Formats: sequence, structure tokens, C-alpha cells
Amino acid sequence: MSKAKAARKVRDKWRAKEWYDVYAPAYFGEKMVASIPCSDPTRIVGRVVETTLYDITNDFSHQSQKLYFLAVNVKGRRVETVLKGHEYSADYLRSLVRRGSTRIDAIFNVTSRDQYVTRASVVAFTRDRVNANQQYLIRSIMRKTVDEKAGTLTYDQLCHEMVLGIFGSEVYNLAKKISPLRHVGVRKSKLLVIPEGVVGKPAEILAQAKPAEA
Repeated sequence: MSKAKAARKVRDKWRAKEWYDVYAPAYFGEKMVASIPCSDPTRIVGRVVETTLYDITNDFSHQSQKLYFLAVNVKGRRVETVLKGHEYSADYLRSLVRRGSTRIDAIFNVTSRDQYVTRASVVAFTRDRVNANQQYLIRSIMRKTVDEKAGTLTYDQLCHEMVLGIFGSEVYNLAKKISPLRHVGVRKSKLLVIPEGVVGKPAEILAQAKPAEA
């Protein structure tokens, strides 16, 4: 195929596509977070859009939080999403490390009141080195707090608690009695299960999740 024909084919392919606006869920203000081109709207469901909390809140202190929104429904040119997960940026996580302190990690699978299942990776950084027993006690507080939260909150509310640092603040206030802390937070989350009836074929949507591309 000649270069001219190849270029024309690419142009024709793009002309066949239409732009769809991707919106964050209501618990993040339903703000438009991206526009993606697609020739078939049925292929949009399952795509994942990456943004930052800063792009939603315009708060500069939130630029280190990455958010991943999963497309679950298309209405006209509007794409509806749920939070598929979030994570600290690598640079921010590295900036929390200090010599002479201890990093404590814990990972929990929790079920919200409305039966969403998410994996929460919690991290704490102490001011000084702590022994194994102190680490165990801090992890126990993490476990108890996340279980209690998940059992009383909807997934929408749980996302807010994890992403905006509310959960980390509660663990911090309890765990600082064991050892002085510098930081506690949910460094990463991942949506594992969407309950039946919320969207069509939720297990398939999660299984086919992939970055939003042309």
C-alpha cells in the first residue's frame, strides 16, 4: 500500500469516530474528566480513564493522587463511570520515606454496605523505628478501622474516605498512641466487585477494563 493510501485510510478511520465526554461519578462532583474518540459506543464500556484528584478539586496539594475511572454506561455522548481505584504517585510515596523511621503496610479486601468489594492498601510512616509488636498493633488498628468503615458506608462514601484522607486521619489519631506517626493513608485502592444489578454484566466490565484509547 502506498504512503498516500495509508494516510488516507488513517484519516478516514478518524472521521468515522465521534467524541464522547467522560464524567466522574456523583461522589466526585460529576466533573468531566476526559473526552475519548470512538467509532462504536458499545466499545467504550470497560475503558479506564486516568486523571488526578487535583484535576477535580483544583487543590494543588491533591496533585499526587492518581484516580482511575471505569466507564460503565453510555448515554448519548455522556460516559458514566465508577472509581476503579486510586494510588499515590511514585514520587509522592518516595518523598514520605525517611531514614530512621518504619514503613508499615497492610492490604485488606473490604465490602461496602452496598456490596462493592474493594482492595485497600494502607500505609503508615512512623517518626522513629518501631518493633514488631508495635507494627502488629498499628496494623490491627488499620484492620479494625477499615472493617468498621466499610460496613457502615456505601461505596461512594468509602471512596471519599479513602481518597480524601479521612480514613488515614482516623487511623492516625488512634495509632499515634502506640508510636508517633508522620503519615497514614490509603496509598492505593482497587475495585474488585461491582454488585449485580448496578450495571449490565459487572464482572465482564471489570474483567475487560483497559486504558481508554482511540
